Amino acid sequence: MKFEYTGRHVEVTPAIRRHVEDHFSKIDHIFNDTTARAHIIIEVEKNRQMGEVLVHWREHTLTARDINADMYQALTRAIAKIEKQAIKLKKRIIDRKQSARPLATLAPDNGRVEAASNAPRIINARRYTVKPMTPEEAALRLSADANQFLVFRDADTNRLGVLYKRKDGNYGLIEP
Repeated sequence: MKFEYTGRHVEVTPAIRRHVEDHFSKIDHIFNDTTARAHIIIEVEKNRQMGEVLVHWREHTLTARDINADMYQALTRAIAKIEKQAIKLKKRIIDRKQSARPLATLAPDNGRVEAASNAPRIINARRYTVKPMTPEEAALRLSADANQFLVFRDADTNRLGVLYKRKDGNYGLIEP
């Protein structure tokens, strides 16, 4: 994490820097990357010591301010507020990622990747009884039916076949 300090009416001492960096080292696991930047502003007005902490992390800005008679106490409390905000933000990011992941896109155990979510889906499933008949009988039945195909069991070979209507008016036969 990168730190930037600004002192208004006060000099930022190495002791203040150490104090802030020690407290941030305790919560650094929340920000677990080097892109986080902290801007610490300290200000003194008469008997008021103000510590303000701005943290820029993952396109988010966390802000906390505390006023106290002691500068170190003001900074400690402001950093504690930042910690609460960061935990809440990280939890929200994790929840959003987990809830956005549909179950269908999870990889199966055999290592193959599922099809993308924009792949065609099965809308309506119908069950047909597969009756034994010859391909000629299936063609007669398909011509009388409004369906575009007919699944049948060939009476001679006892294998499944699919007879379908072609665009030219003829019939096509699919046999495994």
